[in-house]
Amino acid sequence: MEALSVTRERPGLASAARVVVKIGSALLVDRDTGALRRDWLQSLADDVAALRRAGCDVVLVSSGSIALGRGVLGLPMTALALEQSQAAAAVGQIRLARAYEEALDRHGITAAQVLVTLEDSADRRRYLNTRATLEMLLSLGTVPIVNENDTVATDEIRYGDNDRLAAQMAVTVGADRLILLSDVDGLYTANPAQDPTARRFDVIDQITPDIEAMAGDAGSGLSKGGMKTKVMAARTATAAGCAMAICKGADMNPLKRLEDGAPATWFTALTDPQTARKRWIGAMKAQGEIRIDAGAATALSAGKSLLPVGVTAVSGEFGRGEPVVIVGPDGARLGQGLTRYTAEEAGLIRGRKLAEVEELLGHPGRSVLIHRDDMAL
Repeated sequence: MEALSVTRERPGLASAARVVVKIGSALLVDRDTGALRRDWLQSLADDVAALRRAGCDVVLVSSGSIALGRGVLGLPMTALALEQSQAAAAVGQIRLARAYEEALDRHGITAAQVLVTLEDSADRRRYLNTRATLEMLLSLGTVPIVNENDTVATDEIRYGDNDRLAAQMAVTVGADRLILLSDVDGLYTANPAQDPTARRFDVIDQITPDIEAMAGDAGSGLSKGGMKTKVMAARTATAAGCAMAICKGADMNPLKRLEDGAPATWFTALTDPQTARKRWIGAMKAQGEIRIDAGAATALSAGKSLLPVGVTAVSGEFGRGEPVVIVGPDGARLGQGLTRYTAEEAGLIRGRKLAEVEELLGHPGRSVLIHRDDMAL
């Protein structure tokens, strides 16, 4: 089928610094037997290892725990009650984590399991904790395997599909590429199974109402996400500076195939993740003010983080993760940032060295008051 494109070049993976890959249940689990597709998973691990060798961080957002667990427990392939789904997830998650661990271990890569719910991104403290954990895991060279915590999640705290969860994870870790491995090879002007004249979009640089209207709701028997959730995910990701691809994932080495030119729909980002994040921080309503000395101001201008020792005064009422104005020694506004301490804590440790922070707070403190990635100067 002829592909449509509104730009001339696909973003690709070669220049990516951080990639989030979403894997659906239908790719991991055989629909007829309920067994894990181990050969396919190993081929995916081979692709991940190649990205890691190229210096690219990788986060996998993986479905599959319920699909694996229901087979073990002998539950039907039809819709399950909430309690049945949670029981299946509890059994399947162990097998899923072990399978990823074994597949990545062949390449000397450590897998890490991160289970989240919608509350973890809706609540600022939980969001910051999730972000900090993922950043640390990536800095240590691991590949985090993220999944919705189906064992405890109820309807009101669920993402409901891993397309949107993957987009949220891409925003959380500042990824510049999000890949949705699916049972379709992109977004079409109509359902290609019903309309032989349907054409696939190769590259989309703006999600218009017409584009949204073309997205259908059909999903496979093992997955919940349809094309509509994928377009919603694209809107979230691209707004945060992350390009997104929808591609067919059932064949071996799906990421290599994508980079080699396999059919896909790419949604381009108008900016990069860091710029998008700093614009977001700069546009937030400040909850307080932090005044710094000349040495700290010089350090910030050189791209450093703000340490407690450089703070001379704290005003306002703010919690951890909330925006504050950063003011120089002459009273001039230097920028805005998200603080890693509350107003009370920041006032207590201002002007103090890191070695003194734990004694003052009564517990280990964070190494910086405002991280450079959380600043808009």
